[in-house]
Amino acid sequence: MSVAHATHGIVVAPHAEAAADGAGILREGGNAIEAAIAMAASLSVLYPHMTGLGGDAFWLCRPAEGGLFGIDGSGAAARRADAAYYRTAGLDAVPVRGPLAALTVAGAVSSWTLAQDESRRRWAGRMPLARLLAPAIAHAERGVAPSASQCAATARKRDELIGQPGFARAYLDDGAPPRAGAPRRHASLATALRRLSAAGLDDFYRGEVAASLAADLARAGSPLAAGDLRRQRATRMPPLVLAHGAGTVYNLGAPTQGIASLMILGLYDRLRPHPDVDSAAYVHLLVEATKQAFRVRDRWVRDPRDLDVDLRSFLDGSALAERAGRIDPTRASPWRPGETGDTTWFGAIDRAGRAVSVIQSLYHEFGSGVVLPGTGICWQNRGCAFTLDAASARFLRPQRKPFHTLNPAMAELADGRLLVYGTMGGDGQPQTQAAVYTRYVTHGQPLDAAIAAPRWVIGRTWGPPSAALKLESRFPRAVVDGLRARGHEVDLVDGYDALMGHAGALVRHADGALEGASDPRSDGAAVGV
Repeated sequence: MSVAHATHGIVVAPHAEAAADGAGILREGGNAIEAAIAMAASLSVLYPHMTGLGGDAFWLCRPAEGGLFGIDGSGAAARRADAAYYRTAGLDAVPVRGPLAALTVAGAVSSWTLAQDESRRRWAGRMPLARLLAPAIAHAERGVAPSASQCAATARKRDELIGQPGFARAYLDDGAPPRAGAPRRHASLATALRRLSAAGLDDFYRGEVAASLAADLARAGSPLAAGDLRRQRATRMPPLVLAHGAGTVYNLGAPTQGIASLMILGLYDRLRPHPDVDSAAYVHLLVEATKQAFRVRDRWVRDPRDLDVDLRSFLDGSALAERAGRIDPTRASPWRPGETGDTTWFGAIDRAGRAVSVIQSLYHEFGSGVVLPGTGICWQNRGCAFTLDAASARFLRPQRKPFHTLNPAMAELADGRLLVYGTMGGDGQPQTQAAVYTRYVTHGQPLDAAIAAPRWVIGRTWGPPSAALKLESRFPRAVVDGLRARGHEVDLVDGYDALMGHAGALVRHADGALEGASDPRSDGAAVGV
């Protein structure tokens, strides 16, 4: 790996061309929000197995003077989508694939709308929408070579996707997974992006594009309708805040799992003295902190309108100390499999020091698998996070938002550094965030080393459910043996395994110098200007 250094702006994304597109916006005088919108649109074409216009997004935005705010760009369940709707269809669970999995509105484009409005009103944004979407349109019209990540994901999930409406035509070659390096055009998606460029992003929900989406969703058999699209609006949301020993860490509240990401760091911060970063004790304490945080997440996080607890209370010093006391430094506690999901995280810092951390996703690889013919848009399956069990906190109800694994992160450190970081990966997101943050901030590893170092995950990202603690095989044998001696069921995976997420991070130092690094497990890059 190499670290990108810059003085006038920097971006990072899990696909190198998307990062170059964002850097181009900064180079022309655009701000961090404008660069992020360009990357979000480009990734929709370049990384379609993980993100797209048919998905959701969450943002953390930091003005130059501080005072962070969040953007909730997630969509709610269709007005027709309730338990009875699925029971009538003969189902006892919301499906993972197919038209009935496409039951929540795609909110990502609405987040771009709100972000661009904030950019124009408060960040002196002047870049026209046509310029921000131009790289994505060019990629779709000229054709893009599927990344290694896309080819692997398509091969892995081909059998469950090939029968979904529109999928084979859009993403398979005569029924076979695509070959890396063989360009593929996406004409319908290019047309939809051109329409949005000309008519404005609101057209996605209340215009010509919306009419096409609603008609194609109905023909496919989705419960979504035009009225559901019209109701969609992204909203500003306050961040969750953790007072950490090294500074202040930010994430988002419900419906995201940001509370888990912050709790892990808060718990580890209290488990002093900190062990050596290359030891079994280091991994063990973070894994056990993860279990404690996930128990809170799984019990409470849902649509914020249905919350009957203040999530900030779990970040109180006394609450964290009490939970840290439950962690046995010598013994693993029981665990069960958790959430899966695929995501893109990307970030930007501009020359004024304004920063954004963005996470955008279809949920599982290619979401529902339904590709709408009029627009070429693949629709998310975020609604499969709902349950049909009326006793559950995540019971499916119309116009409610599902639980989200998505969570963007940022930290203002006491020494003046600003850290923008994140990753993809379901249950793995909080764990990879914790690994990157603690390695870089707590233990002082260089930024690129903190991202490239061997990682772990408990729970589920890709692959079958498993309660085992999965370790990359690059860990020293002493770490593996030490974890097993503490009672962890350990499975070894590849040395640089996508199970561990595609992480990235940017840093603005107190003197204004910028650096960034991208994960060697991804197809990405950090690019400075």
